[in-house]
Amino acid sequence: MEDTRKFLEKIGMPSGDAYDLPTSEKKFSDGAQYRFEVPGIQGPGPMKSLLEELDKYRLVIHRVTQTKGIMLLTDDEIKEMVYLAKKWNVELILAIGPRATYDTSASVQTTEGQRMGYRLRGQEQIVRAIEDVKRAVTFGCRGFLIYDEGLLWLLNEMRKQGEIPLECKFKISAHCGHGNPCSAKLLEGIGANSINPIRDIQLQMLASIRQAINIPIDVHTENPASSGGFIRHYEVPEMIRVSSPIYLKTGGSVAKTHSWETTSDDARKRAKQVLLVKQVIERYYPDAVCSERGKID
Repeated sequence: MEDTRKFLEKIGMPSGDAYDLPTSEKKFSDGAQYRFEVPGIQGPGPMKSLLEELDKYRLVIHRVTQTKGIMLLTDDEIKEMVYLAKKWNVELILAIGPRATYDTSASVQTTEGQRMGYRLRGQEQIVRAIEDVKRAVTFGCRGFLIYDEGLLWLLNEMRKQGEIPLECKFKISAHCGHGNPCSAKLLEGIGANSINPIRDIQLQMLASIRQAINIPIDVHTENPASSGGFIRHYEVPEMIRVSSPIYLKTGGSVAKTHSWETTSDDARKRAKQVLLVKQVIERYYPDAVCSERGKID
């Protein structure tokens, strides 16, 4: 085992989980340690309600993520969400639609088959996923939620070769099931701009992933009932300290499932969850630095 640990260190990887919980010295480009992301906002109506409610609380968020898929949004809905993102200076992340659960696969509906997650079956689904991205790009979206590592690699190649705008960003979903430094290093190497590890990842694991990569880590501060329903607000200060730069994914406990059809009322409840997390940070880690409004690079 010691030889294995030494080899990991030789190639620049952590030799194990970081139980000593070292403070991360890495930051966003503006020098901040953390930003807020609200996931599960499936359309322009709830998005507007969320942003207006956040204004009432005088809170700033930096990302809004839609999780059901671009293919389930009309052209006008995409345009409206892009408009709202620009008006409130937030980054909009749209999920790529074709995936196993929308496909004709019977396997993915079984206990065994669920292990494939939301990955794509066959090259035709890769083509369709690319078309989903191109459609959203046409209407001004530049941020995409990805569930398939092969699709990430392809989109990165397209980005490098000018087939899609260079400013497009790719966020890896927790549904890919990654939770270790080696996987994170691989994803960073093939084009990921941020990585969402497994939802129940522990602090020492987060700290070791941070040692392996430089891109932001996206972490759920709470979860829908379908993925455990656990709320981690009191862990947030340590999450920030050991794994910055970090996106705090907040508001998930309002939903029952990952693709929950968030209502405007649900969106306002998600805004309250951001307030609750912000208060925990201010109480237990007041020196933590949050990006200002509009910092979405």
